[in-house]
Amino acid sequence: MSTDTPAPASTPAERYVAAQRSDEFAGLRKALRGFVFPMTVAFFLWYALYVILSAYARGFMGTKLVGNINVALVFGLLQFVSTFLIAWLYSRHAERKLDPIADKIREELSGATDEQKTDEQKEEATS
Repeated sequence: MSTDTPAPASTPAERYVAAQRSDEFAGLRKALRGFVFPMTVAFFLWYALYVILSAYARGFMGTKLVGNINVALVFGLLQFVSTFLIAWLYSRHAERKLDPIADKIREELSGATDEQKTDEQKEEATS
């Protein structure tokens, strides 16, 4: 007669906490922050430049380039362009650097969940 009993399956909360403390998750956070923080600062400075020039360099911003199109209008439109550019760059960054790590973590968590479910189903079948 064996007295060995299997260790109880960990709860989902414990698995998520363990995943959060893993090196892979730390790498995921570092990769995300490595893109988001510099890009946020760059965009904020670009927007602040637009606002400051509009407030203090009215002559420059009012300079007509073609017809009624002035520097301020071009800068304003470039704000939209830079927003779409940042979104596109983030999409590429996520696809190359973030998604593979996130997928691996998700597979590990779902694998543990599936394994726990099959263990529970086996226990129910034997009861």
